[in-house]
Amino acid sequence: MKVRILLVEDQAIVRNGLKMIIEQDAALSVVAEASNGVEALALLEQQPIDLVLLDIRMPEMNGIEATQHIRTRFPPLKILILTTFDDDEYAYQTLKDGANGFLVKSSEPQKLIASIHSVVAGGMVLQEEVAAKLVPKLLQQTIQREEQSTTLTARELEITKLVGEGKTNKEIAAALFLSVGTVKNHLTHILNELQLRDRTQLAIYAVRNGLV
Repeated sequence: MKVRILLVEDQAIVRNGLKMIIEQDAALSVVAEASNGVEALALLEQQPIDLVLLDIRMPEMNGIEATQHIRTRFPPLKILILTTFDDDEYAYQTLKDGANGFLVKSSEPQKLIASIHSVVAGGMVLQEEVAAKLVPKLLQQTIQREEQSTTLTARELEITKLVGEGKTNKEIAAALFLSVGTVKNHLTHILNELQLRDRTQLAIYAVRNGLV
């Protein structure tokens, strides 16, 4: 089944271009389009969506507000943020609010498609050009937990390291010769043990503790 995408971008010409790029991949389909967060939320109530490709700067409801509402009302949805070099503060806020990654609008088409697949598979996308600005800020917001690393088993540390490298559950399972279900169980225990909210915070934890 195709990945169902909601494309949220206020500039029609950019939205049309993104749609053309995305649908070059037979596994992806833009099933709905919106020009702001208000329209996006209304569309999410009407049809099943797998991933929201979300611009930050939009009228009526911007990407930051939309991310907060989507994560609260539709927790399973994947959110990939579209940003520019000047939007690092906004991208930082959306990651804190639960976005699954961000991508610079000027990225190559294949980078966009690969990023969508990675996020849908459970990975996290952090575009290098903006990540260099954001990671220090994210690290500052993460509670120091170095002493807690010893509470994780060797296997859990391996999984944490791979999450920090941006690997999906499927990729982690293949690398460690485990089932995807076993990886999910380990991740649930790791997040509970470290009192972390999600994969993004776990990836930051891995960086802070020198696992990556």
